[in-house]
Amino acid sequence: MIKALVSVLLVLVAVSSTFGKYIPKSGKRIPQTLSRGWGDQLIWAQTYEEGLYWSRSRNKPLMVLFHLEDCPHSQALRKVFSEDNDIQRTLDLDFVILNLVYETTDKHLSPDGQYVPRIIFVDPTMTVRADITGRYANRMYAYEPSDIKLLLSNMRKAKKLLKSEL
Repeated sequence: MIKALVSVLLVLVAVSSTFGKYIPKSGKRIPQTLSRGWGDQLIWAQTYEEGLYWSRSRNKPLMVLFHLEDCPHSQALRKVFSEDNDIQRTLDLDFVILNLVYETTDKHLSPDGQYVPRIIFVDPTMTVRADITGRYANRMYAYEPSDIKLLLSNMRKAKKLLKSEL
């Protein structure tokens, strides 16, 4: 009787764990330290230059995420971002992604200032998409945890704009 209960419990644990996080089409990947907690199963570019190269060669938009490890706003957004299966799936299939805890020398990536968290979309022609912004006028590329649906909508918009410009 106890063996049967333990077996049922193990099956329930195994089944419930498969419905948890998004797993990429190619199967479970080895977590990368480059994710910094934003999506351990995703493949992240190491540098802005590498992200631009991948974007161009794969014909996918680049999403650049600026954050700080000890910033409470970044931490709150990271938690919601990493747990959202739609965001994780869309990034895995349709984007080149980069997260930075430092500013780049490219001033196009801080058109309205250097604040965090900030998310900027760059198309494969290396053009920063100024038409894909968050909801704030004074921090155009800022997103909060409550803006996760807007972020997903903007990701879809970046993908759609790429296809319409081909």
